[in-house]
Amino acid sequence: MKHVFLTLLAGAALALAAEKSFPAHWGQPPQIQTRDYRDLPGGYGKGSSTLANWIAGNLQKDQLAQAGGGKPAAPSAAKAIYSQDFEQTELDKVPDAMLVLDGGFAVKQAGTGKVLELPGDPLETFGVLFGPTEKDGLCVSARILGTGKGRRFPVLAVGLSGVGGYKLQVSPAKKALELYRGEELKTSAPFEWQSGKWAQFKFQVRPAKAGEWQVEGKVWAEGTPEPAAWQINFTETTAPSPGRPSIWGLPFSGTAIQFDDLTVTAVK
Repeated sequence: MKHVFLTLLAGAALALAAEKSFPAHWGQPPQIQTRDYRDLPGGYGKGSSTLANWIAGNLQKDQLAQAGGGKPAAPSAAKAIYSQDFEQTELDKVPDAMLVLDGGFAVKQAGTGKVLELPGDPLETFGVLFGPTEKDGLCVSARILGTGKGRRFPVLAVGLSGVGGYKLQVSPAKKALELYRGEELKTSAPFEWQSGKWAQFKFQVRPAKAGEWQVEGKVWAEGTPEPAAWQINFTETTAPSPGRPSIWGLPFSGTAIQFDDLTVTAVK
């Protein structure tokens, strides 16, 4: 059973505040939403955290555009089903819609912004689930920051299809970018990770022809261009299981790992 609401939840929020409709330039609200139910920002009634994040993001874009004397921002080409930058989360907490599988994840201050941080101890693999439950058709992106110490390095990953699903994993000790399904390594590619520099992850699972799925991923250092081609490209012939996107970290170097700017979109 998919743990998502479709646009019914957004429609319910509009019914509670029918006199206030969304601005036309925002486009359509997310089609896939989480099951939680909360107050929405901007006086838009009640709805899911997915809808709340979508509203908050659009309100912020409009505020920034108007402060600069411009018009409200036009809708982006790929609309986020889920987004989280942790700026609205209390320090030392975790956003309500996220499921911590294990580990001491907590929001911390990092310069002028906030990040989700995994402590450098204990030296085990820990993860967090977020966003909608689907078996395919999703693209997850995130920024992850880790630091090596001597000959010890962290392991960093994003995932799709839940705990036993797919992981796009940077393994600095192996100088490799790896694709796992559960505990099984499916394929890998050479990769030079940069310690102490944010790494941008982009990972998707999409249906191809009948009975096949394409699993595609890329990672690049902040401040460098996004690679034009997927660095990992794997053809799957066993149907993926429904599950939520995820982030993962193994702080093997004994230093904290930071996560930021989590986004889930529909595969184009």
